[in-house]
Amino acid sequence: MLALIIDDSAVIRSILRGYLLPFGFNVYEAVDGLDALDLLAEIPTVPDLALIDWHMPRMNGLEFLRSIRRRQDLAEMVRMMVTSESEPGSIVRALAAGAHEYLLKPCTADDLGDKLAYLGMVAPVTGR
Repeated sequence: MLALIIDDSAVIRSILRGYLLPFGFNVYEAVDGLDALDLLAEIPTVPDLALIDWHMPRMNGLEFLRSIRRRQDLAEMVRMMVTSESEPGSIVRALAAGAHEYLLKPCTADDLGDKLAYLGMVAPVTGR
């Protein structure tokens, strides 16, 4: 499976990459929404998953979601906001913009694994 991590923090991208690798994901990274759009235009295969931060320069996560919402070529890409935006209104706005799921930072590998299992992307983790 293929994932795209969109976050302006290199540290967060590295942490999320580390969380995804044990699930068998190959990972692309982008520093903001515009960088992600450029990357999506260049890579031959649409990622199965996009992990998207909210607060980024140039194009934030909400703007990115709105820009791809109606693109048929990206319809199968699961979009998950991974952000510190915890207000209920923010969650509603992200889901309305096209996010399939929402994960609050800071998160653990288990938190992400649970969301991926809920979305049917990985087998549920048992024995914790």
